Amino acid sequence: MSDSRPLVVLVGPPSSGKTTVGTALAAALGAAFRDTDHDVEVEAGTSVADLFITHGEPHFRALEERAVARALAEHAGVLALGGGAVTSKATRRLLVEHGRNGVLVVWLDVDLHSAARRVGLSRDRPILGVNPRAMLRHMLETRAPLYGEVATLTVHTGNREPEDVVADVLAALPGRPVAP
Repeated sequence: MSDSRPLVVLVGPPSSGKTTVGTALAAALGAAFRDTDHDVEVEAGTSVADLFITHGEPHFRALEERAVARALAEHAGVLALGGGAVTSKATRRLLVEHGRNGVLVVWLDVDLHSAARRVGLSRDRPILGVNPRAMLRHMLETRAPLYGEVATLTVHTGNREPEDVVADVLAALPGRPVAP
C-alpha cells in the first residue's frame, strides 16, 4: 500500500450525483476517479445488485468496508463511496481521520424529490427494494447524521447542474482560488 490520500472523497445517498460529479471533478483536477462499488464488483466478480440478492447486505457491507479502507489508503484522486458505506463505524472513523488530515470529504446532499426523480425505478439499486420512494425517504433521514459526521463540506445537489456542484467542490479545495 502506498501513502497516498485522496484529493476528495464523495459520500451521499444513491442518486446524489457521486459518480457524475466525481468523474467531472476528477477531469477538472486532472486526477483519476475511483468508485468503491466498482471495486467491490471487480473483487466479487458480480454486480452489487447480484451480491445483495445472492449473499445479502451484510456480506456486501463487509466487502465494501474492505474496499473503502483499501481505496482510502491507495487512491490519490477523486473517490466516490457507495451510499451505505457510512453505515460502517470503521469506515466513518477512517473518513473522519482523513478529514482531519486535510482530505476534503464532501457530502453530496440531495432532497427526496430530486433523489426520487433521479432514481426512477432503477433495478440496479437493490437497497431501495419494493417501495423505492419510502425506502429512499427512510435512507435519507437515517443516514443524514452519518454523512454529517464524516463530511468536511456539504454541497446540495438537488435541482442543480453537475458543473455547479463541481465548482462548489473545487472552490473548497485548499489552495484553489475562489471564483468571483
